[in-house]
Amino acid sequence: MREVVQGGGESGDVRIAELDENLSEVPDFFRAIGKQLKLLRERAGLTQREFAVKAGYTESLIGAVEQGKRTPQPDLLVAADTHLNAGGLLSVTKDDIERAKAKSRVRHPAWFRDYAGLEPGAEELHFWSLDGVPGLLQTEAHARAIFAMRQPLLSDEVIEMRVAARMARQEILASWPRAMFSWVIDESVLHRPFGGRDVHAGQLRRLLEVGNTRGMVVQVMPLDRTEHAGTGGSFTLITPKGRSQMGYIEVQTSSRLITDQNEVRILNARYGTLRAQAHTPKESLSLIEKILGER
Repeated sequence: MREVVQGGGESGDVRIAELDENLSEVPDFFRAIGKQLKLLRERAGLTQREFAVKAGYTESLIGAVEQGKRTPQPDLLVAADTHLNAGGLLSVTKDDIERAKAKSRVRHPAWFRDYAGLEPGAEELHFWSLDGVPGLLQTEAHARAIFAMRQPLLSDEVIEMRVAARMARQEILASWPRAMFSWVIDESVLHRPFGGRDVHAGQLRRLLEVGNTRGMVVQVMPLDRTEHAGTGGSFTLITPKGRSQMGYIEVQTSSRLITDQNEVRILNARYGTLRAQAHTPKESLSLIEKILGER
């Protein structure tokens, strides 16, 4: 049986794609692996921080895997088997996880897949966002709120599948070697309390976390600027490994991957102007902290 599903790109706007019903099992599988990892860690008497140090990962990543928000990588499963004396219980699932990851990629609608397929191997990713928190920076709760408010309404099952797909995309933020990341976000985005007060506060804290991470730059375009190079809409600049830089845009139900180098050059120049017009990274984080304190 197949179901018609709508939404799920960077903006989550409406477009039609087909999804196999078996894809709904993928998030449950990742959550089950996460529960096993947590149980074994606690049996070993280790905190998340202690295990993270032993395994060579961040505490936040371990927490996200245990909650089923991030896909466990093969190296992590091997490390867990070693440090938690799991006897192969986790590493034996490596092939199943790779198959599940392949299924999860199908959860992106067809119009978004060309771009989504470029992200994992990208060497540079730069985002200008005029009207929403970029997908790679969204918390699970924020993403769920975004998909839940879409019109026409999405089913609960489809919402969960879209949220899981968006969280899976965020694995590239923790991969190594890490790509070069930067985001410029319009200040108006920071004032929209999608999902309610607690969800909004969590999203602002997530922006602060990323902005304080080495190799990642978050800037805010303030509302009081008299000149603004980004009023034409949001866009992304992506440099896939071994390929020329490309642009990507979404407008309502349409998306476009831009490969014409003259058009890409124009977007690049526009992005440079946006960064110059925006607050500095330090000023931007201070503004986000101020907004968070007012919630």
